[in-house]
Amino acid sequence: MAPIAKTWHGAGAGAVDDAWRALLAQVDAALRARAAHPARSVVLLPYAQLMPLAARRWALQFPDGFAPHFDTTRNWAARVGWFAPGPQDLAFDRGRDLLTAAQWLDDAGLSAQRALLVTPLVEQATQLGTVAAGLAPSARPAWAAQARAAVAGDGPLALEAAVARIAIAWAAHSDYATDVLFEPRVDAALDALLIVPGLSDDLLTDTLAVHFAHKTVRLPASWDAPLGQIATHPCADAEDEAERAAACVLRHIEAGRVPVALVAGDRVLTRRVNALLAERGVRAGEALRDETGWKLSTTHAAAQLMAALHACAPRASTDEVLDWLKLAPAFDAQPQRGLERHLRRHAVRGWPQAALLTADQALTQQIEALRAPMSTARPLADWLAALRTLLQGCGLWPLLVADVAGNAVIDALGLEGDALADWRDWPAAQRRMGLAEFTRWVAEALEAASFRPPHPAHAQVVVLPMSQLLGRPFAAVVLPGADEQRLPAAPEPPGPWSAAQRQSLRLPTREDLRAAQAAAWALALRVPQVDVLWRHADDNGEPLLPSPLVQSLQLQELAALGTEARAPRFIQIHPTQRPQPRGDVLPTQPLSASGYEMLRACPYRFFALRQLGLAEEGELDVDIDKRDWGNWLHDTLRGFHEALRDAPEADRLSLIDAAAEAATQALGPSLEPGEFMPFAVAWPTLRDAYLQWLAAHEAGGAQFKLAEESIDTQRGPLRLKGQIDRIDDVQDGAALLIDYKTEPLTRTRERIKAGNEDTQLPFYALLSGADAPRAAYLNLAEREAPSLHELPELPMLAAQLYEGMAHDLARIAAGEPLPALGEGSVCDWCEARGLCRKDFWG
Repeated sequence: MAPIAKTWHGAGAGAVDDAWRALLAQVDAALRARAAHPARSVVLLPYAQLMPLAARRWALQFPDGFAPHFDTTRNWAARVGWFAPGPQDLAFDRGRDLLTAAQWLDDAGLSAQRALLVTPLVEQATQLGTVAAGLAPSARPAWAAQARAAVAGDGPLALEAAVARIAIAWAAHSDYATDVLFEPRVDAALDALLIVPGLSDDLLTDTLAVHFAHKTVRLPASWDAPLGQIATHPCADAEDEAERAAACVLRHIEAGRVPVALVAGDRVLTRRVNALLAERGVRAGEALRDETGWKLSTTHAAAQLMAALHACAPRASTDEVLDWLKLAPAFDAQPQRGLERHLRRHAVRGWPQAALLTADQALTQQIEALRAPMSTARPLADWLAALRTLLQGCGLWPLLVADVAGNAVIDALGLEGDALADWRDWPAAQRRMGLAEFTRWVAEALEAASFRPPHPAHAQVVVLPMSQLLGRPFAAVVLPGADEQRLPAAPEPPGPWSAAQRQSLRLPTREDLRAAQAAAWALALRVPQVDVLWRHADDNGEPLLPSPLVQSLQLQELAALGTEARAPRFIQIHPTQRPQPRGDVLPTQPLSASGYEMLRACPYRFFALRQLGLAEEGELDVDIDKRDWGNWLHDTLRGFHEALRDAPEADRLSLIDAAAEAATQALGPSLEPGEFMPFAVAWPTLRDAYLQWLAAHEAGGAQFKLAEESIDTQRGPLRLKGQIDRIDDVQDGAALLIDYKTEPLTRTRERIKAGNEDTQLPFYALLSGADAPRAAYLNLAEREAPSLHELPELPMLAAQLYEGMAHDLARIAAGEPLPALGEGSVCDWCEARGLCRKDFWG
């Protein structure tokens, strides 16, 4: 980590010092001119981070006597009065406001649309609430009447207009924490109100200036300074941008240019830069102060809590439950791994089916005991109590309590102490809700809350919005994300309002946002050292232009191309050699057809996946595919032929339909409604064609004998293992070994033409042990008529296969290497490609 340097005193820092001295001199002169006592006077600042800075500078500049109160409007209101929102008030707390919004919708007769409208209502009311809070309480009725006229609408937009009207009524009828500033006792205790302007107009500040007109002084503060040394850094992509931004910050620290301002315009990019800085010792809470924070929902603590909730859903997926088990300390690791292997081996996607299959296991019983209490609808306070019990039962609660972010999660949801009692008294929280609605409420509450790590007393790096550079003596600023998307010349105003509606509602217009952004940009360029970074392409590879603000810099030739701040490293390239392991001490038998095919395609693949047993575990949460269709078809035909053997005179169509229904039911409750529909649509045509083929097949003297026959047998020195799809008896007394194929017909024909290159049917012949077997592929493609393709010269091919297998296994036993071949299409989908490191061979 770079040593902590002293604060840089460059041209920009000196200009800020001069501006503060001039501003505080104006404050002192205004107080003297009005004979106002400093302790009874307020200096309103644009944002809270300036409050301690202003107080320290006043103490240095005027060490004797009293100091005025350096406040923001919110801090002033909190200092002079205590406020608690009423049952119907807008609280600017996402959790409470979601519940209150639901009550407003119910009262308006929109209960049926509650789930759809509650979030837009909260978002609109929050925007309008900032306007209503900026007005004197007596002025809100007139504003509400004007606002309602601006959003009147019917027809296709009637629902949107209804939400807007409810949002207006909610904002207009709410009390706000800053309302205390309009009380007579505040006026009586105030000698002077001195306003320091920010980068944009503030409605509440303007309203207070009018309210205290006889005591108000607007201070013409000037933060002007010469342009800094501006360097631009075009970057290839997001990772390159993050790395170069972190390198710029570290270079400033090493040069002693601290504190460094890191402008947070893109949350994801900023978190990546923070992570890169932490790797070099500049960590949040130590040498870095993050004044913007990040969404509480993205913390590990929130992820743990949400995993527990998702796992309790009635139709939770197996993956969701397994995720919870891996995060919660109460579940033993060894039974977890056994349960996961079992469920992945059987591809059990839905937890309801998994719970039935493993009901006798102690781990499943433990899981179900924790899930069971989370199934009943109840009021919010009861849900929070149940959630806390769940977290305690699975061992996550102590982890949350011991973690800073975990405590923020507990506070945001009100999971303990007085907060939990407050939920029981909150009228809007008395409505009963199900688990799905409660889970959405928790997710939105965590998404709206921010987590800020503890602030160090002296930070080398400060992460902040660009507008909060105002009045702060930074030695350097690093501004990543300066592309056309993340730093537009005119930011898009939030909300569904039109330009005319924004004016009527007194919301900031696009022009207001453009002016504020331009002022913040001009402020950033006056820091002594400025690094501006942007990427040439977004995450999808689409090209990006620099921000119009950056393009203006380039046109005016006010910036130079920045130098690479990352230190180059020389890396000696050592190509990876092809692996050639030996497998003589590892088992090679029993040998299956697919295993020997694997050995022939690539010996290393056989070594890794068969001998070492490193076959990857299958995914659980995947869609039904052709493999599932093939398995379903195998089950259907097995059930049909076994039923037909027991009742040869029964109606064949009824039997095969019953077998198909049984095979579908065997897929289990994890099958989503309609998921099997594409295959179900193709089945009737294939079914009828198969019954026609079967009749002709039986007319030729064939008779069904066995289906899905598993065989494990010794043939000389070889132990062979496999499963034959079907065995029929034919007229000449031979056994006909049949393998079903749902592939295109041309692919099946190619298998027959391959001769000794195809191993499956000859392997079947060896496996069966029959004296003179016959073997064929039965093609059951969806859009082709069923057709049987018999392999000629089967005894000869089986003998050649046996000789080849015995020879190859003998070579392995003798210590012959099993090299990775790296040839053919098998490498395109091989699970062992990451092990053999083919992509790094010399």
